Amino acid sequence: MSTDTNPEQLAARVAAVMNADDKAAKLLGISLVEVRPGSAVLTMGVREDMLNGHGICHGGITFTLADTAFAYACNSRNVKTVALTCTINFIAPVAVGDVLTAAAREVSSSRKTGVYDISVTNQKGEPVAQLRGTSYATRTPVVST
Repeated sequence: MSTDTNPEQLAARVAAVMNADDKAAKLLGISLVEVRPGSAVLTMGVREDMLNGHGICHGGITFTLADTAFAYACNSRNVKTVALTCTINFIAPVAVGDVLTAAAREVSSSRKTGVYDISVTNQKGEPVAQLRGTSYATRTPVVST
């Protein structure tokens, strides 16, 4: 849906617009590290107010980080895209002070739907969660070109 000739610059423009309005990401301290067409990398430090009743990071917080990476990856081509389904596997507990990285990559994409894998690792590079998301593309651009 875009006439930009440089897909990486377009992905960066889309990410900047999304990032400016993402109140949830700001609240959680999620930072955008990198975005490219079909992929994104984000980080988040785990704070004490993110813990559940077992003293580990709440699964919903980890999910939100992975879902945010999913959003940046699937919107990177300037087509407003939303989650259709997501499934997450929690692999290892996450503690206060951990720094999580969510790396999203496109597995497949068609005119309307896409499939994305999002790996979440801690600061040691150890896997803590894996999300698979299916996206649904609208016909609306994120930014005007």
